Amino acid sequence: MLYLVFTTGRCNLRCIYCGGSFDPEVVPWSVQYDVEDLKGVMEGDPEPIIGFYGGEPLLNVEFIKRVMDEIPDAIYLIQTNGLLVERLDEAYWRRFDTVLLSIDGRRETTDYYRGRGVYDRVLRAARWLRGRGFRGDLIARMTISERSEPYDEIIHLLSLDLFDHVHWQLDAVWSDRWRDFKGWAWHRYLPDMERLIELWMREAERGRVLGLVPILGVLRAAILGRPLSRPPCGAGSTALAISTDGRVLACPIAVEESWAELGDVRHSTWRECIGRTGIGEPCTSCRYVDYCGGRCLYAYRERLWGEEGFKTLCRITATTVDLILSIRHRVQELLREGRIDWRSLNYPPYNNSTEIIP
Repeated sequence: MLYLVFTTGRCNLRCIYCGGSFDPEVVPWSVQYDVEDLKGVMEGDPEPIIGFYGGEPLLNVEFIKRVMDEIPDAIYLIQTNGLLVERLDEAYWRRFDTVLLSIDGRRETTDYYRGRGVYDRVLRAARWLRGRGFRGDLIARMTISERSEPYDEIIHLLSLDLFDHVHWQLDAVWSDRWRDFKGWAWHRYLPDMERLIELWMREAERGRVLGLVPILGVLRAAILGRPLSRPPCGAGSTALAISTDGRVLACPIAVEESWAELGDVRHSTWRECIGRTGIGEPCTSCRYVDYCGGRCLYAYRERLWGEEGFKTLCRITATTVDLILSIRHRVQELLREGRIDWRSLNYPPYNNSTEIIP
């Protein structure tokens, strides 16, 4: 099970597509339960995965250290904007299996959405982590928005030779409407995805597997026979969020929605609710469900862009999946020829909070 543990509802940035900190009345800015309660949630789990989440989780490093000290055998990951990495002792960083750094591509794109100077500080954080002995999976976690040039942003991050993997999420359905989302999607995003998949294939022919998470996740489902969970992030079934007030949530985005509240860390009744909040129709009978998992539980439940907006995202997802599946047979040939290793497609090796499907 993946436990996304909020360390605070506060953030030190105010990204345009996010807005910054949570309302402290909804997600308190300090943890209001004891680590013993968190240990109780994980009791009986032979291999807990703990992901520190926020807000900006590094605003509460003392809580991070206490959790890591008292639950030493968990797999650890963190989603951070990277600006405060030096607050946490180097010895703790070396214990992380995965670090997801938020960066949206090139300097001008990242700084536009996240704040002036953020791009340089994130790259400095990545180099600092590597220089201090972090040897785990360093992931560039992108948000792709209306001003993004997807191919250029993603290729830029690959060219830095800092990140093992790149994953992106579309700023769609759970935020304000774009001026022309459909036009952008069909005339910019999907053509860029086609170019990206062609690049991935050319590199695979040379024996190099690019760490592009959506491509790897769909190919794994198609070739290794490991369909995506529903939803692909595991929300409510193989992944839970623990808010700072102790609420157990199906989805870390759904901090105000009653359907996401499963219980409280101080009581065990939440266990009875595992799996009750999931993806249903029309997704479960769709021929793409093994490759997209229904995409996003929050988007499925809330449909903030209405039914037509929901269907638009489905069409974009299906087209993206089709583009990736178009290279499946050649990838299988490369595997049989030994030109690429099947282990390079087995990603992610566990639920590392990359949702696979943008």
